[in-house]
Amino acid sequence: MTAERRCAWAENDPLMRAYHDEEWGVPLRDPRALWEMLMLEGFQAGLAWIIILRKREAFRAAFAGFDPERVARFDAGDVDRLMGDAGIVRARAKIEATIGGARIYCDMAARGEDFADYCWSFTDGQPIGGDGVTLLASSPLSERISKDMKKRGFKFVGPTIVHAWMQAVGMINDHSRDCFRRDAVAR
Repeated sequence: MTAERRCAWAENDPLMRAYHDEEWGVPLRDPRALWEMLMLEGFQAGLAWIIILRKREAFRAAFAGFDPERVARFDAGDVDRLMGDAGIVRARAKIEATIGGARIYCDMAARGEDFADYCWSFTDGQPIGGDGVTLLASSPLSERISKDMKKRGFKFVGPTIVHAWMQAVGMINDHSRDCFRRDAVAR
């Protein structure tokens, strides 16, 4: 039996393989899940994604299942609690950015703006196909989305983070040409 070919970055770790095979690049339309992934990508800044994957369940427990309404109510005591939680990345600026991001998400919802509709509006609701050869760190589109998110008050949403998030949530299909997931995700 021949092994299925996948993107090279996912070959060497079972957790990365599972993430690649089951989640990465699949178009995500749930607003809460899109926000969760954006926040996790922010925590990943300066680190390897595998660190975040290994801590993802601890992040979910620490941040109330990434329920934006609950996280938006976190206060200084919660920041202190999170700073003491060895299960997550204990970076005060990233923790505060996640709480702030929850408040922005809730403000958008209160104004009738669905976070998923907002995110997908940048691609007219459709995934963009990468060339399957080059994995960019950022793009003119991620720069535009980053700028818009920063204007709204989001933190840790630079063009590189936004581009990685776009790949993760399927706004861009960046599976390699020979990856068994490329065509499946495109469908």
